[in-house]
Amino acid sequence: MPKSRTSSPTRRGFIAAGGALGLVAALAACGGTEPAKGDGGKDKGAAASGPWTFKDDLGTELSLPAKPKNIVAFTGTAAALYDYGIPVKGVFGPTKTADGKPDVQAGSMDISKVEILGNVYDEFNVEKYAALQPELLVTNSWDGTLWYVPEASKDKILKLAPAAAVKVGGDVTLDKALERTADLAKSLGADMNAKTTVDAKARFEAAAAKVREATKANPGVKVLVGSGSADLFYVSTPETSADLKYFKQLGVEFVTPEKLDEGGFFESLSWENAGKYKADVVLLDNRTGTLQPEELKAKATWAELPAVKAGQITPRVTEPIFSYAKCAQILEDLAKSIQSAKKVS
Repeated sequence: MPKSRTSSPTRRGFIAAGGALGLVAALAACGGTEPAKGDGGKDKGAAASGPWTFKDDLGTELSLPAKPKNIVAFTGTAAALYDYGIPVKGVFGPTKTADGKPDVQAGSMDISKVEILGNVYDEFNVEKYAALQPELLVTNSWDGTLWYVPEASKDKILKLAPAAAVKVGGDVTLDKALERTADLAKSLGADMNAKTTVDAKARFEAAAAKVREATKANPGVKVLVGSGSADLFYVSTPETSADLKYFKQLGVEFVTPEKLDEGGFFESLSWENAGKYKADVVLLDNRTGTLQPEELKAKATWAELPAVKAGQITPRVTEPIFSYAKCAQILEDLAKSIQSAKKVS
């Protein structure tokens, strides 16, 4: 699981407890953002009328009298649904940066048109959530829990609407997480034959082929997946995240850390020991709140990493938006970094 911005290093795989929030009576529903319209195709997803059912990746059998319209979702999941033409009314999770701009996890959404229930880890305004009259909550799951749903207020949240989770960690690979997100979008009414959707999937498949070609053309390139904070440098294993597992299947050779955290996702290194592992390319966590290359210049051991000296640093979208459109770009960037990398480790 990606390290949350406020959790301690040993709690990365778990939702931290937060302050309990009170409930208020539901108010009139608020308006939501309108995504781009689908264009053509016969497959219009779920039926226009009749009951809605869906089995999520945690094994929950969901059933509603009709297809839900008042949807609230984790920001990154909402951004994926938006790419399929499914709007949400509210979001929780990193949505807006300190300067008011959209967070990277907001994707193509217009964040001014959604209710932001929480912008940081463990923040979720239950009163605002109730006011939206939610019919469905959607999020991802890295470890069997609902990502960014605070443990302290989870029971109150789940009493208001059922929750659907798409698994993106453990034994799931990126392509499977994409399929399941598309399945959910289809059930909610997405047109899977829309030209934009068909083209995005074709682009993703072509990009995957480019990564395979790059790893074959430039074998032996070692990739380290890192994330920087003020005190620690985290080195992730490729074995537990959907994106890295898929990259490995495509032939990418990763540095595998030796001493993982209790969740099995990463090794925490002091900056004095940041050079423990040598690599030719660094995939660097791009999330808001993590140190980026300019900020990392102040860390002497960072500057001494062979890949850094060679300028072979590629942003890692640590929490991908699981739509084909967004993940195609990730694979294209990865293929370029592998293809052009020089062996320096």
